[in-house]
Amino acid sequence: MTTFNVPDMSCGHCTAAIEKATLAQDKTAVLTFDLAGRKVEITSTLDDAQIAGILTAEGYPNTPSR
Repeated sequence: MTTFNVPDMSCGHCTAAIEKATLAQDKTAVLTFDLAGRKVEITSTLDDAQIAGILTAEGYPNTPSR
């Protein structure tokens, strides 16, 4: 599990876009969102760099943290 700081994530549309893009690459991924903190915890078979790339490609620059 990795927590990603996603400063531009601010609404349900943002979380839906992130979830859809991540699940398209790993159908077993589990995402937990904290909109107030602008963070998403992702458990996935993908590595952190792959997930960061997915988020960035969706328009959500991010910083992984553990």
